[in-house]
Amino acid sequence: MNTRYRKILDSIFRAPTTPTLPFAEIEALVLHLGGQVLERQGSRVKMLLGEQCWRCYRPHPGKDARRYQIEEAREFLLRAGVRP
Repeated sequence: MNTRYRKILDSIFRAPTTPTLPFAEIEALVLHLGGQVLERQGSRVKMLLGEQCWRCYRPHPGKDARRYQIEEAREFLLRAGVRP
């Protein structure tokens, strides 16, 4: 894993949860790890990694993921077997 994705992963697993992580970075990490990002209706997104699935909404009007989304992403990655 290169430095860019390592930093994103560290940001997701950081405590306390960071409030300034762009949602596109989470999507890029999932794609880098071999997952899929599927566009749904409106701002809905479905992410698949291994056998795990995470359904969420893209933040709008801003680009930064909200804290609860980062915490859900952390749980999703842990369920998929991704550790920092």
